[in-house]
Amino acid sequence: MNLSDYDYSLPSELIAQHPLKDRSAARLLVVDRSSQSITHRSISDLPQIINPQDVLVTNNTKVVNARLFGVRTETGGHWEGLFLEPCAGGGWLMISKTRGKIRPGESIRLAAGVATDNLSADVHITLRFQEKLAGGVWRVIPDCQVHWTEILESRGDVPIPPYIRGGRTEDSDQLNYQTVFAEKPGAVAAPTAGLHFTAALNDEIAEQGIHMCCVTLHVGLGTFRPISTQNIEDHVMHSERGEISGAVAQQLQATKELGGRVVCIGTTAVRVLETAVVGNGFQAWSGSTDLFIKPPYQFKAVDALLTNFHLPKSTLLILVRQFGGDELIRRAYQEAIDCKYRFFSYGDAMLIF
Repeated sequence: MNLSDYDYSLPSELIAQHPLKDRSAARLLVVDRSSQSITHRSISDLPQIINPQDVLVTNNTKVVNARLFGVRTETGGHWEGLFLEPCAGGGWLMISKTRGKIRPGESIRLAAGVATDNLSADVHITLRFQEKLAGGVWRVIPDCQVHWTEILESRGDVPIPPYIRGGRTEDSDQLNYQTVFAEKPGAVAAPTAGLHFTAALNDEIAEQGIHMCCVTLHVGLGTFRPISTQNIEDHVMHSERGEISGAVAQQLQATKELGGRVVCIGTTAVRVLETAVVGNGFQAWSGSTDLFIKPPYQFKAVDALLTNFHLPKSTLLILVRQFGGDELIRRAYQEAIDCKYRFFSYGDAMLIF
């Protein structure tokens, strides 16, 4: 399977740089696999599109201020890094960007930040680079005993992707790049399909008798790292941490047995559910998944998918084309471009059922 088969041409002006003021006003391209039809709606129409017996599955991960800046203590050179996750044995996993090569044992002094409950703004925090792992990932040890979430809150910045204003954050990103479902800190990129939801829309969905539930997938390298191999079979997915509770597994199982659909809000929720399903049943699950959904994968858990428009040659686009049908999704993307839909994280969405 050739990576170039998942390429497409997108005018740069269609890459959304800011979200809409009303998140639920985003456009929604509705793709019906049974009729092979494409229609144009709005996110605000979801309560009328989704059936009362269906269940919407959202991702309750919370984006952390994972982008960090500092200086190399030995050379004084500028450094930028991205926190990925805490290590079970202590320390953090990170990727690093600087002129020249970082060597094991080298230290970085983080830039000053803002005060938190247990951390003043003027305390110097250093990260010691301990070990370089596969894929350019480093294990680093902070010299501060404060919990990693508070260090990032104090010293980090919103990790918006480079296609949004060249990665330059604005104050509004602290709110805009977070879903209304966010509860559990750990993501370094937003589960972007969830960005379209508001408290008012959630209330309207509930009023229609449509149930919602949450799973967790802490979005990391497995989701956003580009594919670097021409044959997608050679791509190695990085694992991401997640979980689904026993109560949610039972709810999804009951929905299926009563003839309802499991509607995933985002590809991250898809990966959790497809990891947690065994045979024809759901089960509680907690751990790490490196599931790469690509041809000829057969979906076992998910009946419908609400998702944003994804980057060319990405694992997410491969997943969506496998779920929706290759030619139908190719056609849907071209129609979205022709109709000037807004693409990527702050853009519009597609519902495939």
